[in-house]
Amino acid sequence: MTRFVFCLALLCPLFAPAADLVIGRASEHSSIDPLFSRSGTNYSTSGQMFERLVMNDANNQLQPALAVSWRVLDPTTWELKLRDKVKFHDGSDFTAEDVVFSFERARNVPNSPASFAGALASIVNMRALGPLTVQVKTATPVPSLIEQIGRVFIQSKKSATGLTTADFNAGKGMIGTGPYRFVEWKPGQHLMLKRNADYWGPKPDFENVTIRFIPKDAARLAALLAGDVDLIDEVAPDGAQQLKSNARLQVFSIASTRLIYLALDSDREVSPFVTDVNGKPLDRNPLKDARVRRAISLMIDRALIVDRLLDGSGEPAGQMVPKGMGGHDPTLTPPKQDVAAAKKLLAEAGWPNGFGLTLHTSADRFARDADLGQAIGQMLARGGIKINNVYALPYNVYASAATRRDYSAFIFSFGTTTPDSTIGLMNVLSTYDKEAGLGVFNRSRYSNPQFDAALKRAMAEFNDAKRNAGLQEATRIAFNDVGVVPLFWPIMHWAAKKGVVYEARRDESTLAQKARLAK
Repeated sequence: MTRFVFCLALLCPLFAPAADLVIGRASEHSSIDPLFSRSGTNYSTSGQMFERLVMNDANNQLQPALAVSWRVLDPTTWELKLRDKVKFHDGSDFTAEDVVFSFERARNVPNSPASFAGALASIVNMRALGPLTVQVKTATPVPSLIEQIGRVFIQSKKSATGLTTADFNAGKGMIGTGPYRFVEWKPGQHLMLKRNADYWGPKPDFENVTIRFIPKDAARLAALLAGDVDLIDEVAPDGAQQLKSNARLQVFSIASTRLIYLALDSDREVSPFVTDVNGKPLDRNPLKDARVRRAISLMIDRALIVDRLLDGSGEPAGQMVPKGMGGHDPTLTPPKQDVAAAKKLLAEAGWPNGFGLTLHTSADRFARDADLGQAIGQMLARGGIKINNVYALPYNVYASAATRRDYSAFIFSFGTTTPDSTIGLMNVLSTYDKEAGLGVFNRSRYSNPQFDAALKRAMAEFNDAKRNAGLQEATRIAFNDVGVVPLFWPIMHWAAKKGVVYEARRDESTLAQKARLAK
């Protein structure tokens, strides 16, 4: 809740009131190590204490941050100019050495469920040329380099050298340049932050911030209504409709660029949760067949999911990014449900009687994710697939298991936070290559050499029009092959008490610095 420090009437004109903010957040990060995971929850947490070379505005357009300019010296050499007079939270100067250190560390964080390595995969050499200049060399031309390396949070070399993720989780080395300083993290309870008085950018409105982790939608809503918190995120679609009629509250909404999709194990000869119709393990994996994947996609009624499950808070998807973003292909419309065609494809693939499948989903990552798993299960069952079970798990458990490839069919998401589809295609659908940093989020291990080649050509193109045409070509290849089953792009909602305003963001981040006191 917002709390003001009152003063005597005569002194009030001399001192601006200090205000605190309490946020009720749906999902808790898995770590406060800013380079441990690129997941959305971790990103929201780190983005309040740490910064990147470039930052996204509310519409995912890139803005200078710790880097003020960049230029291409030749097709494989970039020069980055850094912001002067930036201080870390411990008072030390931010320099080019911190950037190089952070990039090197980001490539080598053990046990990362969503590594930053892919963002740096193209770099073959980097060095500091003085305190405020970094030179980066890539193996091949990478026109989107600044978008990729701009995903990496910058740490203090002095404070972070030699520390492990466990050290950061214990509060050591939590020294960034961001608008808030780290105070305390009690897992399962709260994260506490304090305003950085020496921040180089706009000063946040709130002095002290407490982020409480409240995974249940109803509990989060109740906390807001009771005045226990000032701002909540991931407001359920029906909750958003309810709150809009409450004069004491405000709702802030925006269309997200995060694709919700169904991933299918198209790699292994035998998949752990695929059975025959009697529940016995199969010695071959039907999900390897594109006809089966296409059949599954045709069993799903995306419009019904958006209208009924999401109360209209979404847009049916047929590809990685929505209209208006680079790489979007207008010819790839969301597949319409066609159960008869789906059953015909199953029969053509040699499965006229279907097979058994278990679905997995998160229970607290996005609105109605557990319900979505049940809905997809019912649709597949009507299409001729025997659904053995649907499991919904806490996201911090679920994400790690998905990364270990424990599942056969699972619902996941990827948020595109750049102006075009490159980062999503590269991370979700590229053939997995740990050394090259490709397919970092390709948990189903989909692989299509034709797609890989098309994407590689597009990523090397400096001409924007040609690059977008190349991204469209790669998109058509992957989604016609059903590398993943696209479901929808959600519309996201935040709610706050009167007097607190929040800048709704397409990247879905919940950032204390984007909340302010109403004027």
